[in-house]
Amino acid sequence: MGSLVAASAFFLFIHFGVSGTRWRDALVARMGEGPYRGAFSLVSLLGLLWMGRAYAHAPTIVLWDRPLGLRPAALVVVFVAALLVVIGLATPNPTSVGMEGKLGQGSAAVRGITRITRHPFLWGVALWALAHLVMNGDVASLILFGSLLLLALVGTALIDAKRRRRFAEQWQVFARSTSNVPFAAIAAGRNQLAPALREIGLLRLLTGVAVYAVLFVLHGRFIAPLT
Repeated sequence: MGSLVAASAFFLFIHFGVSGTRWRDALVARMGEGPYRGAFSLVSLLGLLWMGRAYAHAPTIVLWDRPLGLRPAALVVVFVAALLVVIGLATPNPTSVGMEGKLGQGSAAVRGITRITRHPFLWGVALWALAHLVMNGDVASLILFGSLLLLALVGTALIDAKRRRRFAEQWQVFARSTSNVPFAAIAAGRNQLAPALREIGLLRLLTGVAVYAVLFVLHGRFIAPLT
């Protein structure tokens, strides 16, 4: 269990303690933007692999019985998470790394899934982590999926704050047309669902469904049924 705690702490530290801080600025000044991003991606991948390996070897300490009655709801949540992740990755977004320049387009940069949330990938990760945390109900799952849930949710706020500091008025124009919390801008009348669905398009939607189907099959075959 100690290895899982250390791996999770390491993964959170490199995102909360390095990314978006003065340490990042110093590293970028020394290495350059491109090499820094490559190194950070590599370190993040190694952190994830460490977490996964530690989780696989952690003892099972049950905190609550698996709520089997919630399985249908959990499957729906994971399905929505898959859609958010896939569509989010396939949609140009000023909150994504390397796409900050699109903030110059103002509200015109808000298209597709960004009309629903400007952080679709992170919200997808958050929903996926939450479903697995609830359905597993053990200490190791609480540490692993709780860490990923925390990172995803806090990460949305940190990205917003970083963009706001760096781009000021351009960020404000963009942010007024979208929202961090899914559907909040639509509920507030600052955007509309119909154009979001039209701009997402059938291809992105079907790709998300296909990815979910593949993950569902592989999860049941090589990991465990989501029960």
